[in-house]
Amino acid sequence: MQVAIDGPASAGKSTVAKIVAGKLSFVYIDTGAMYRACTLIARNHGLAYSDEAGILKAIDQDGIVLEPGENGQKVLVAGEDVSLEIRTPEITANVSEVSALPGVRAKMVELQRELAGSTDVIMDGRDIGTTVLPNADVKIFLVASARSRAERRMLDWQQKGIEAKQTVEEIEADIAKRDYLDSHREVSPLQKADDAIEIDSTNLTIDQVVDAILAEIAKKRNNLN
Repeated sequence: MQVAIDGPASAGKSTVAKIVAGKLSFVYIDTGAMYRACTLIARNHGLAYSDEAGILKAIDQDGIVLEPGENGQKVLVAGEDVSLEIRTPEITANVSEVSALPGVRAKMVELQRELAGSTDVIMDGRDIGTTVLPNADVKIFLVASARSRAERRMLDWQQKGIEAKQTVEEIEADIAKRDYLDSHREVSPLQKADDAIEIDSTNLTIDQVVDAILAEIAKKRNNLN
C-alpha cells in the first residue's frame, strides 16, 4: 500500500507520517528531507542555489542516503549524518529555490520511486500524490494556518536546540513566501490531488490528525478487501 501526504511547509506532515508509519509498520520516506539535503550539498560546495548543473554533479559526488533512525529517518550526505543540519534556518530559507530546479526534482523523484518499491510506504512532501506516486492508495492533503505553522516551526527549533534568529511574525512571512514559491513553480508545484482528502490541522492535536489518517487508510483497506 502507498500513502501520500502532501501539504505546505510546517503543516505537520513529517510528524504525523512518522507516527502513522510506526503504527502500521510502513516504511516512512520524508521527501522534504531529500531536497533539504540537496540544498545542504549546494551550500557545502559553495554553489549558487540556482546552479542546477553544479548541484547535480555535487549530489552524484556526495550521495544522499536515507536510513531508519530513532526519530523515523536518518539522512546521510557523503556518509555523514546531517539529519539536524538540514533543519537549520539557512537551509530552510533556500530549499524552495533548489527544489524548483527541474533536474534536481527529476533526480529526487526517480530516487523516491525506487525507495517506494514494492513495500508498504508512507511518503510526505509537496507533489507525492500528484507526481511521485500518482496512483497512491490513500492521498492526504494536510494544511494549517500560516500563523500556527510559524509557531510550530519556532517550537521545533527550540526543541532541537537550533537558535532562532527570527520572530514568529518573520517566520510566518517566510512561510507565506515559501507557500507562494512552492505553489507557483513550473515543475511539480504544490497542489492538492483531485482525489486527496484535505485535513486542516490548525486546531487539531497530533493524535487527532493521526487518527484521521489511520481512519482513511482503514477505510481504503476495507474497500480493497
